[in-house]
Amino acid sequence: MDRHDKEKFVAALHDRLEKARGTFLVEYKGLDVESMNRLRKELKKVDAEFQVVKNRLLMLASEETDTGLIKDHMHGPSAIAVTYEDMVGTAKVLVDFAEEFKKLRIKNGQISGKVVDIDAITRLSKLPGKDVLLAQTLSAMQAVPASFVRVLNGVVVKLLNVLTAIEQQKAESA
Repeated sequence: MDRHDKEKFVAALHDRLEKARGTFLVEYKGLDVESMNRLRKELKKVDAEFQVVKNRLLMLASEETDTGLIKDHMHGPSAIAVTYEDMVGTAKVLVDFAEEFKKLRIKNGQISGKVVDIDAITRLSKLPGKDVLLAQTLSAMQAVPASFVRVLNGVVVKLLNVLTAIEQQKAESA
């Protein structure tokens, strides 16, 4: 790559890193091309990107972005996984892949401007996915009005039972 191409590459990567809500730095040393392509496919399913980048270019591109927080770990053969929405899904894919292929090592990452280490990324990967969390939230939101309606219905039923009992009492006494 000549200087002009590198400048364009750094500018494009900088734009993507500015938009990213999370980035994960991994060491891929020893992975074959087939494994890397499989990882890319898995990450693409959760709307994340995976790219091998020279550390020097990554450092330049990450300046003035949240990814710049992990600059100290950008040494050795590094690749970066960039996610724009689903940090949990991306973390799951990376952790599962690292367990399957011991040559992939997650160094660290950043999520919304906070540096996260491998332990935090592993804990993040154990969370339910975005769709499951949304479904749980929706069911909790629906449960409150449904419970309220049942309580109100119980009050009306009790009132009707009392009125029916009074009616029967008056009918018996008459």
